[in-house]
Amino acid sequence: MRDATTGGAKAALYDAFAASGKALASGKRLELLDLLAQGERTVDALAKASGLNLTTASAHLQTLKQAGFVATRREGVRIHYRLAGDDVARLFALLRKVAETHQAGVPAARDAYLGEDTATGMTREELHTRAAAGDVVVLDVRPVEEYLAGHIPGALSLPVDDLADRINELPEDTEIVVYCRGEYCVLAHDAVRLLTDLGRRAVRLDDGMLEWRLSELPVETTSRT
Repeated sequence: MRDATTGGAKAALYDAFAASGKALASGKRLELLDLLAQGERTVDALAKASGLNLTTASAHLQTLKQAGFVATRREGVRIHYRLAGDDVARLFALLRKVAETHQAGVPAARDAYLGEDTATGMTREELHTRAAAGDVVVLDVRPVEEYLAGHIPGALSLPVDDLADRINELPEDTEIVVYCRGEYCVLAHDAVRLLTDLGRRAVRLDDGMLEWRLSELPVETTSRT
């Protein structure tokens, strides 16, 4: 049998596959992929957003680059990182869903992180329809640089940390649909809880910008002024 006579080649092939798995075997590297799914960033920005020092962030990014998951470009002395393709984003999204379905510890960890979720959710399809009709306010509560890199058309940018101080910028008589990075992003959950406590009608998009992009729904970008 050919399979039995080419064991070394087969092992090398599967070891090559395994290198990709090894690159994903770190919670911090997965967090970096989550951030890069929102748009291109410098090493400094990624280190700050992920709570890592610059040396550790750089090492994790080099591991992801060697596995082919991220690509880079240089601008002067700065290195900008981005996902190597939409297929990497799809793999990342699928990995999370598979883990939630088949790994017993994930649902409890998810609930501990995201908190109690009593708010009504809204699907991407419904939001797309209602936003086009103009009967909801779409609120992006991610950091401003992520909003600029790509957001749901017509969405307002109001980072969750600024929400309480700037709530008067939102209309009082219109339902607010909040979204952030993706299904496991805590920012939208916190924002809905805050808006509800302040008497506003707020619901959360069932997932977020990652899944919106992967569904090939419209995305707007905005230049920094």
